[in-house]
Amino acid sequence: MRSHGVLTASFLIINILMAMASSRLSLSRSVHPILRRRAPTKALFCPIKSPKSFLCPLWSSSFSYCLSHKSKTTSATLSFSSSSCCSSLSGPPSMAAAAVATATDAAVDEGLQNNPLLQDFYFPPFDVVEAKHVRPGIRALLKKLESELDELERTVQPSWPNLVEPLEKIVDGLTIVWGVINHLKAVKDNSELRAAIEEVQPEKVKFLLRLGQSKPIYNAFKAIKESTDWHSLSEARKRIVENQIKEAILNGVALEDAKREEFNKIEQELERLSQKFDENVLDATKKFEKLISDKKEIEGLPATALGLAAQTAVSKGHENATAENGPWIITLDAPSFMAVMQHARNRNLREEVYRAYVTRASSGDLDNTPIIDQIIKLRLEKAKLLDYNNYAELSMATKMATVEKAEELIERLRKASWDPAVQDMEDLISFSKKQGALEANDLSHWDTSFWSERLRESKYDINEEELRPYFSLPKVMDGLFSLANKLFGIDIEPADGLAAVWNNDVKFYCVKDSSGSPIAYFYFDPYSRPSEKRGGAWMDEVVARSRILSSNGTSPRLPIAHMVCNQTPPVGDKPSLMTFREVETVFHEFGHALQHMLTKQDEGLVAGIRGIEWDAVELPSQFMENWCYHRDTLMGIAKHYETGENLPEDVYLKLCAARTFRAGSLSLRQLRFASVDLELHTRYVPGGSESVYDVDQRVSRKTQVIPPLPEDRFLCGFSHIFAGGYAAGYYSYKWAEVLSADAFSAFEDAGLEDSKAVKETGHKFRETILALGGGKDPLEVFVAFRGREPSPEPLLRHNGLLPVTSAA
Repeated sequence: MRSHGVLTASFLIINILMAMASSRLSLSRSVHPILRRRAPTKALFCPIKSPKSFLCPLWSSSFSYCLSHKSKTTSATLSFSSSSCCSSLSGPPSMAAAAVATATDAAVDEGLQNNPLLQDFYFPPFDVVEAKHVRPGIRALLKKLESELDELERTVQPSWPNLVEPLEKIVDGLTIVWGVINHLKAVKDNSELRAAIEEVQPEKVKFLLRLGQSKPIYNAFKAIKESTDWHSLSEARKRIVENQIKEAILNGVALEDAKREEFNKIEQELERLSQKFDENVLDATKKFEKLISDKKEIEGLPATALGLAAQTAVSKGHENATAENGPWIITLDAPSFMAVMQHARNRNLREEVYRAYVTRASSGDLDNTPIIDQIIKLRLEKAKLLDYNNYAELSMATKMATVEKAEELIERLRKASWDPAVQDMEDLISFSKKQGALEANDLSHWDTSFWSERLRESKYDINEEELRPYFSLPKVMDGLFSLANKLFGIDIEPADGLAAVWNNDVKFYCVKDSSGSPIAYFYFDPYSRPSEKRGGAWMDEVVARSRILSSNGTSPRLPIAHMVCNQTPPVGDKPSLMTFREVETVFHEFGHALQHMLTKQDEGLVAGIRGIEWDAVELPSQFMENWCYHRDTLMGIAKHYETGENLPEDVYLKLCAARTFRAGSLSLRQLRFASVDLELHTRYVPGGSESVYDVDQRVSRKTQVIPPLPEDRFLCGFSHIFAGGYAAGYYSYKWAEVLSADAFSAFEDAGLEDSKAVKETGHKFRETILALGGGKDPLEVFVAFRGREPSPEPLLRHNGLLPVTSAA
């Protein structure tokens, strides 16, 4: 978020950079027709805006959603010894150096020569890049890339060496440098860096538009497809060519001059608006701080939350703050917000914090309302210019689904979820009455999480806070890496010190194959830092696997990823003690990273998470979450951080039993987000009689048992669709959840307790889902793994939502 960061229809050349900024019908009755692709009736085109970091979904009312940082980072070429992660790096200059070599020659002044963005580096210099480096560095790089593009257009030929290879090098030169600064903006934000990026961003977008609308490049790709050599190309290369042709159309290459100029203005403005939206959400989240001195006001908060609130108070100048005596500061950052919603007995406090959360960025200088209106208006204008009826049609053009199929899936899941969700609310009312709650007959949004947690504790005898000592971050990572070894035959080792990091808490790892040779690397930034780091969790690439960008001309460049979370940091001398939800989040983002790192695709434009249809990218991430409930996996993770004691067996069984607790309510919540997203990008008329908030209220009447507050402004914080890559695509979480649940059912069919069968099935998963990247149609990839097309039945079964019940 998803980091990937699991993960569009064609993460190819312009899609990759702007992010920094065949049908087969089966008669098998096990395949639900919702997931069958239709024979296309019109050309399919790739959207120009496809942010590629993968965000985790908006799981529940008490879980801070994951925000996209819209980076698309690619690092320098790497040269590694196969014997050790930490062996010396050697070899010819990196692609980063090649991309900017002339920007540091004798004609460039000393300031540019010392600019870390323009230096010859293997791993990005995250530790030394500052705002002052951004303007001169980006401008020098763009000047160099403009020259290279001029040369490519002048000499282009319809062949791989004379078209794709130089094009990929141009792309890589920009993704490396822009990726560094945009990533730092997400994890180490400050006003100077914001201002610098905002100033050069239009120049970057202008270059990308020129690249995306290059007729010489477009014509060369068409010539390759029309040549006699077409049928001899590999499937991956055909995907690249076809998607580049589609993408060029969506980039406006076929528009007349006046319309193309209008299109370019829209793209520039959308880029600016999305960035402003994101910044407003971050600033509004940071702005809310509630100082509490009376311990009675925060009665019920667990020790972990009190320690975090006191730690926050210390950071804000209350030097003598302690967990026991305060004062405490409550924020809207996920760990703080969640703790209040789930555990604070003070109903007034819960209401105040909840109202602050759902009205973030909806007033004053940080009001996102006019930005939302303008974004939707411009997206519709863009779609019309490209001859689509609405923006959702444009978005779906490069996805597995159509608008109709996405809505059909949403409605089927809604029907299956509605009655269970109604029962969930009735259970809460009944339980709260028995507990003597004065609000029992009038439960509101700030009550549901609190009473749900009490009901879960009562029903399953599980207290999530009491489970924290069993989920220390070091043990969780050890267990996760052990699972990866069992399933995929890889070893993961610490490699701290090999690469520069942006914060001392960031860890760096090396991934090795069974022979001990490095095959990938990744960063992991686990903890919440509200003052400088965006909320949520995501995965993104730093470097993609690539044959063209090989440092030695033989072995492909190795991929690097980063995973970013916002979980509870260590408090005092205790390690980070995680909630079970935080454990699932780490597994989720690691699934995205695995697809990036374990790819065997050497064509860089479709390697790893690149080139995969947007509604399929969540498959590996959601697949990995299932293993949190697997006995051997969980028992390998859940060990008391002080005593080493295993999680008691009865607690494990209760966790499994509680897996479907309030599944109907949680499903409806996701369906609300997916439905309002599609409604705003299909039938909503900007400037009409209905506001975006009216749309949300209308949609919620069918997707929420308790309608939103009249003043609910959740949309003002919905960065997934207004500042990320999920516009007309939030349904992808549910679409991919169908795929992931069915994929995991293959392990269930093989026998989860049969180690040999699990290993064999894991190997097959690695060789298909994880290895093939965007070089093959995702439905064909799924069939190669599963032996058939996907069915939604495993998802409904896992969620306890079978049989399908009648809708409201």
